[in-house]
Amino acid sequence: MGKLDGKVAFITGAARGQGRSHAVRLAQEGADVIAVDVCAQIESVPYPMATPDDLAQTAEEVEALGRRIVACQADVRDEAALKAAFDEGVARLGPVDIVLANAGIAPMAMHDHAGVWADVIDVNLTGVFHTIETAMPSMIERGAGGSIVLTGSTAALSGAVGHSRGGLAYTASKHALVGLTRSYANRLAPHNIRVNGVHPSGVDTPMVNNPVTLGFLRQGPQGGHAMGNALPVELIDAVDVSNAIVWLVSDDARYITGVALPVDAGAANR
Repeated sequence: MGKLDGKVAFITGAARGQGRSHAVRLAQEGADVIAVDVCAQIESVPYPMATPDDLAQTAEEVEALGRRIVACQADVRDEAALKAAFDEGVARLGPVDIVLANAGIAPMAMHDHAGVWADVIDVNLTGVFHTIETAMPSMIERGAGGSIVLTGSTAALSGAVGHSRGGLAYTASKHALVGLTRSYANRLAPHNIRVNGVHPSGVDTPMVNNPVTLGFLRQGPQGGHAMGNALPVELIDAVDVSNAIVWLVSDDARYITGVALPVDAGAANR
């Protein structure tokens, strides 16, 4: 018996990194998955983004656990496309109980692309808004409650990501997710739908563990501990975040809503 037997999860940014880890970890606990990712390069992002092959790999790993998955390419900035992917998944897997608004970008290098501010805000903030708004009506109508988790960052709890336009947009977008978490938690509480945020330190995923991002982070005063972790680790593992999410979306956390949960090796405590 898994903690999430019979549940269906809608996960954005699911092709690799944290999103893939969440899909696999939830599947291990019995959930079926609607997995969405843009699977394309955004021009202002200086590191390689996920590909259709990455999304196919996520599907293979979920299916290897005996769970069902509907994997769709969709851009969270495009609300209509996101809704079409959601509707396809629901038609094939059933109604959604869990929403993980995980898709995000982190183009924080000092040499900014002209459109980087808009791209970061559109993906990291508006994309999360689109994700919640896409799933929320059917969750309310069904009347069975549910759980929504927004992927933030330690940047949501400080101002330490840098002074480039990309870095400022990243920090601003993640701070805004704290507000969305609290607002939606209050709005959806009467429907027994819980809304929480997880705020990781640097995670060992392709978004962070690449020459561009690591090179930028290591310019900071913390040197090798670029994220400012208190515990002696540079990057945490994606599964550490996934384990926290499994707890948040399970009945073990049934009365927890509106929280900003650091999963950060003590970075927020420094």
